[in-house]
Parts: sequence; structure tokens; C-alpha cells
Amino acid sequence: MHIHILGICGTFMGGLAALAREAGHRVTGCDTAVYPPMSDQLRALGIELTEGYAAEPLDAAGFSPDMFVVGNVVSRSRQADGSPKFPLMEALMERGLPYTSGPQWLAEHVLQGRHVLAVAGTHGKTTTTSMLAWVLDQAGLAPGFLVGGVPLNFGVSARLGQGQTFVIEADEYDTAFFDKRSKFVHYRPRTAVLNNLEFDHADIFPDLAAIERQFHHLVRTVPGTGQVVVNGLEDSLQRVLAQGCWSQTRSFGAAQSDFSAEGEPASFTVRQGGQAVAQVDWDLGGVHNQLNALAAIAAAEHVGVSPQMAAQALGSFQNVKRRMELRGTVRGIRVYDDFAHHPTAIRTTVNGLRRQVGSARILAVFEPRSNTMKLGTMKALMPWSLEEADLAFCHSGGLDWDAAAALAPMGGKAQVGANLDELIAQVLAQAQAGDHVLCMSNGGFGGIHERLLAQLDRAPL
Repeated sequence: MHIHILGICGTFMGGLAALAREAGHRVTGCDTAVYPPMSDQLRALGIELTEGYAAEPLDAAGFSPDMFVVGNVVSRSRQADGSPKFPLMEALMERGLPYTSGPQWLAEHVLQGRHVLAVAGTHGKTTTTSMLAWVLDQAGLAPGFLVGGVPLNFGVSARLGQGQTFVIEADEYDTAFFDKRSKFVHYRPRTAVLNNLEFDHADIFPDLAAIERQFHHLVRTVPGTGQVVVNGLEDSLQRVLAQGCWSQTRSFGAAQSDFSAEGEPASFTVRQGGQAVAQVDWDLGGVHNQLNALAAIAAAEHVGVSPQMAAQALGSFQNVKRRMELRGTVRGIRVYDDFAHHPTAIRTTVNGLRRQVGSARILAVFEPRSNTMKLGTMKALMPWSLEEADLAFCHSGGLDWDAAAALAPMGGKAQVGANLDELIAQVLAQAQAGDHVLCMSNGGFGGIHERLLAQLDRAPL
């Protein structure tokens, strides 16, 4: 089969492309962001890439895909001159050519007939999915997986696997312009992890209740002999289950949960039903990662992996690229890259670093880049999210709201830069030996990490 993917360079669609290629299909694709490293990864797999969404390739000799797989970046929107923003999509519809969404194609061609373990939640999906895949791999189950990032233990974001299990990051964002259901309703998991739930994606959801309804739709797809693994600390998830649950449940996190933790996040005892059953000793910090680990341990048990075996595997878990990733150290100043982009995620990330570095200074550098943050929906939470940082630096370019006003409660601890050069200059003026510079964004952040390291190296003593 020849499939052509519209929006192929996104993390999810790029992973889908890799799975399709591994399955023996011919894969081509197009996007407006065809550049390294994703373009190099895809081309290395033998995938032909086209820049843009022009319709002309449809008339090219030898170009006749059996199916067009459409990413949710594609819309029916138009340019200022009235022309379609995605002419290829318009041409597909006019000619009556077959198209489907990424999640639907995945469900029909990869997930069908397998034991799917789906990890959902506002935060920690990528990390927990990676942990779970690694645990099953080390247990000899040879799982397939699709992760919205690159687990360092595997070095790739997706693989088909040889076993019956498939671990997938289950996103609540909508599927496509023609299918406004959350992606995860397509996956039909036998094990569903509900990691946490709070308001996000303000561009498509009006309120938290709307997201809770989508999570309930996910719960509806789990069979009676399946299992829902739920964070016992989250009231929002209790409301989801109260809407109806027809499967076994396992809880984690709370003191009275099926799985709980005792001890510091870097070294803790796993308790099951109050009894100590395993010990996790690893390099990760933060209570959030401790909870992620409990979720992975609980889910793994559903496919026959003991908590002891899961804990042992987590001891060698190397985290995910762009999750508190140390990018370099110059003159005693450490520069990190992290994907945190929601106020709660920012607060959790800063707290995790604070637990690691003690009283050393943390300089938090961030850009409100997600759709939710750009809309200003959660701007009032920014001072709260940065509470444990010593200094904060916000990139305000492209925002329609006043970042300086939102951060005013922080007083002199916060600065705002209208562009990257200004932001870097502000950080350079404050950074000193022993500092930890934490850069947070769900995008590339203009390569700020490399630029900071380079300029710190050239700065006068």
C-alpha cells in the first residue's frame, strides 16, 4: 500500500510514518516544516518528503497513493486572498480520493488485534508511555509503541514490536478537521492509564467538563475484562469514573490506593495494598515522575509483569529527550531543555529541579507557546507556576496579552523579553557560576539552548 501523509513532520504523524514504513508500506508525505531532525529521520527510512501542500503532485506520473492520511494540522481555512491554505486537501475532496485520519489509520492497520495500553492525561503522557514501553521491553514482551517524543532508552519514537502488546501515548486533542473526537477514542485500549486531568487545549475545549466528557468516552471503549488505571489524587478523574465505568480499576498515588509510594522520588518503596512489593532507585527526580512510575507499574501488572520486575526495569530508565535534558555546562552554569508548557507542568518541572539542586539558583526561561497559553487563558497562574524559581524570563513575542502585567506579582524576580535576542541578553546579565538555567517550551524555542551556551562561552570573565 502507498500512503501519503499530510502533516508528516509532527511527532505523532512522523511516528505513524515510521510504523507504516516498518510494516512494508510505501510512505510519502508533505508538510510546511520539512527540516532536520525530523526530515533526516524520515528520509533515512526511505520516505519521500515534499515541502508544502500544493495539489500539483496529484497529476504527477507515478503518484497515486492508495490512501491519504490527514494530520490535524490540516484545516479548511483560507488565505487572505481567499485561496485555500491546504490546496491538496481541497483537491482530494473534489476528486473523491480516499482519506482518513492518523488515529483511524493506526487503529485499523497497527492496533487491531493487539493488547493496547493507552496512556492519557494532561501531563506526563510521553514520560509514562516511555516508562511503560521500557518496562514491557525489559520483561521480554517485545512491545510496539508510539510515543510523542524520543525515549532515550530506545532512540526512536515508534516501532511495531514483535509481541502482542502495543503502548501508545493517548492524546485528548481532536483527531482531524473532519473528526472532532479526541484521538484516543480510536485506540480501543484494553489497559487505559488516566494519569491526571486539568483544563488545557483552550482552543478546542470550552471548559474542564468538556475534557472530562472526552475522557469518559475513552473509558467507554475499555472492555469489561480490561483495566482502567487511575490517579487516586485527582478529583477530575473521579468525576470521569462517576459518569460510568464498566471495567476493572486500579488506583495509584493516594495513600489508600492500590499502588502507592513511600520515600523520596529518587529512591522509593512501592506498596501494593499497603504491602511493600518493590523498590525503585533511579536517576529521575520529582514527585510527578514518582507518580508516573506508579502508573507504569500498575499498567504493566495487567499484562503479567510483576511490580518487582517493573521496578527493576525503571532503575535503568533514561527518561525522554527534552524532559529535563541537560544540554550543556559552561563556566559552571548548567543549561536544561524541558517540554513544560502548561502552568502546572512548569511548576512541577521547577519543583523537580529544586529537589535536585537544593538551594542553588534556578533561572526559569520560558515561552508561552501552546494554543492555551497564547490565548492567555492561564496567564494568572504564571507567578504560581514559577514560585520556586529564583529568577524568571518570559519570551513575550507573538502574545496578545501583557506578559509583564501577568508576572507583576513576582516583582523584580521576573523579566520579559519581546524577542529572543533581548531574552538571551537578560539571562546573560544575571547568570553566574552554579546556576541552573531551565528553558521550557513545547517548540524549538529558537535554539535558545545552543545560543545561551555559545554566548556564555564567549562572555568576558
